[in-house]
Amino acid sequence: MENTIQFSGNIVDIINEEVFPGTVFVHGDTIQKIVPDPSETHYDTYIMPGFIDSHIHIESSMLVPSEFAKAAVRHGTVATISDPHEIANVLGVQGVEFMIENAEKSGFKFYFGAPSCVPATDVETSGAKITAQDIETLFKKYDLKYLSEMMNFPGVLNEFPDVMEKISIAKKYEKVIDGHAPMLTEENLRTYIDAGISTDHETVLFEEGLEKIEKGMKVQIRQGSAAKDLDKLMPLIEKYPQACMLCSDDRHPDDLISGHINLLVKKAAASGIDRFKIFRAACLNPVEHYGLETGLLRENDSADFIIVDDLERLNVIQTVIHGKTVFKENKVFLPEVEFSPLNNFKAEPKSVEDFRFETIAEEIHVIEAADGQLLTGKCIEKPKIVNNNAVSDIDRDILKIAVVNRYENTSPSIGFIKNFGLKKGAMAGSVAHDSHNIISVGTSDEMIAKAVNLVIREKGGLAVVSEEIEEVLSLPVAGIMSDKPAEYVAEKYTRTDKAAKQIGSMLHSPFMTLSFMALPVIPSLKITDKGLFDVDQFKLIEQDFIQS
Repeated sequence: MENTIQFSGNIVDIINEEVFPGTVFVHGDTIQKIVPDPSETHYDTYIMPGFIDSHIHIESSMLVPSEFAKAAVRHGTVATISDPHEIANVLGVQGVEFMIENAEKSGFKFYFGAPSCVPATDVETSGAKITAQDIETLFKKYDLKYLSEMMNFPGVLNEFPDVMEKISIAKKYEKVIDGHAPMLTEENLRTYIDAGISTDHETVLFEEGLEKIEKGMKVQIRQGSAAKDLDKLMPLIEKYPQACMLCSDDRHPDDLISGHINLLVKKAAASGIDRFKIFRAACLNPVEHYGLETGLLRENDSADFIIVDDLERLNVIQTVIHGKTVFKENKVFLPEVEFSPLNNFKAEPKSVEDFRFETIAEEIHVIEAADGQLLTGKCIEKPKIVNNNAVSDIDRDILKIAVVNRYENTSPSIGFIKNFGLKKGAMAGSVAHDSHNIISVGTSDEMIAKAVNLVIREKGGLAVVSEEIEEVLSLPVAGIMSDKPAEYVAEKYTRTDKAAKQIGSMLHSPFMTLSFMALPVIPSLKITDKGLFDVDQFKLIEQDFIQS
């Protein structure tokens, strides 16, 4: 037939769990037929369904969707389940619409949800709110597949009216409801699932994942730039392949340039897990769970697939989406998408005195960060006090941390944190989940002020400073994304990340870890622009210093 394109290779049929030599005939954007070749035919390449990231915030790549796509297709990703709640916290519905409309022009399969928790709580200042009525409007206007992660799990457990209304609207439109259930167990977990929530990407322990699956959930196994849960959760794929998906949640630009879901697939395969079970998690389960229009290498499917060198190395030779080659021979064939940056940034420069914390206390609450985890610990330490000001104690690695409201001009919120390891200078960023105020950690009030003011100058960005260093990645799109190409952003981010390590941080991804220290829905102790927040008690601590 005219305009029919043929692709020959070893066909990987993940549904029937077989591999056979054959030819895929593509007409337009659809697979017309798949014809097996004689059994003695030998091919050096394999044709298989493309990979799907089952839960990601595109904004975490610091790239707009059209630029994210150019990096992802190199690694065989053909679709993402994308929660736009990061930009929604900054710009509300306008931000969600920006993401959808930019993505529609990209040539890649982005599936966005309606953000359910904007803001996630009332203990931080966000740039916008998304109401139940906004969610209904988004469902009516766009072909959204799901209600994005229900982060306010206490709201579900206690049946808060606004939370339950959002869930009710999702059910009305027959949408999947995504979950966010860190460490929920037993009756609380049962209540959360019974509300209609079907997935969880916050699982960090095998036993935790086992309980969630056995109670009916799908577990999205996460391996991102900060949270890395694959090693502990891989056995779930072997035991319950139908209930597992793979996701990155948050992937910074340097990591995205290096790889995506393909890296999770390779690592799981190297561990000895059955290859077809892994492919099911990486390709099939997201399509079935969310009802995606993404092909699975079947006749009459959308022509979305990849060609790889073999099933061990999984080096991507070619990526096809909608029947069009979007990556081949190290070249990306996706369109340039023009857009105008939009933002919501009102913070004004801060003085050194703004970061003083006057006290005579003998004990302070301290956040304990953990490399590769969003969960934090909490402890009580003796503060270092100079002229009645509690200051960073470099020798004990107890550093001052501050959150600056970027939507209003208010005084910074001050706390202390362990395990960042800075020996000099400071780092700051306006990527601070979920409200994206400015967060900074540093060795002195002077350095914290300097780093914060660089971010304010750029109307959003990441900054590292010391007496010798001044490195800034500008993020003018909502203060969380760049308007530059992926390669530029990755290179600039790498330099900024390196600078953070030059001033002492031993964390794998210092900025990613820092960005989650303001997230008050992940246990145990966090800091927002309104103060220190105990997630276990789910309340602000009136004073972060304990008076003796």
